[in-house]
Amino acid sequence: MSLIGNLLWIFLGGGILVSLCYLVGGIVLCATIVGIPFGVQCFKLAWLALVPFGKEVDSSGSARGLLAIVMNILWLVCGGLEVAVVHLVFAVLCAITIIGLPFAKQHMKLLRLALVPFGATIR
Repeated sequence: MSLIGNLLWIFLGGGILVSLCYLVGGIVLCATIVGIPFGVQCFKLAWLALVPFGKEVDSSGSARGLLAIVMNILWLVCGGLEVAVVHLVFAVLCAITIIGLPFAKQHMKLLRLALVPFGATIR
């Protein structure tokens, strides 16, 4: 079932576009030395944005250590909050129709990872 959901997500839900945007952002951030940790998190978001069905975000260890907390705060200040708001808007737009409810759920999963990516893992 997750294969069908992922295929529908890629072609109908805009998953390929979201994933490409995260991928380009990750490449641009990795071009600088300072942005490499943020680029790695963009690659994590790109993978989840490409195939979100059947994956879970484990945020239980996201606030472990001072470095993860500081990096999550920098992420939020430098654009993570805007990305999360975009996923929230897309989730609301998808939830308007009954057919779009599974896509809305996936946008909420991406929203959770977009808020605090440092320390979160994808299972």
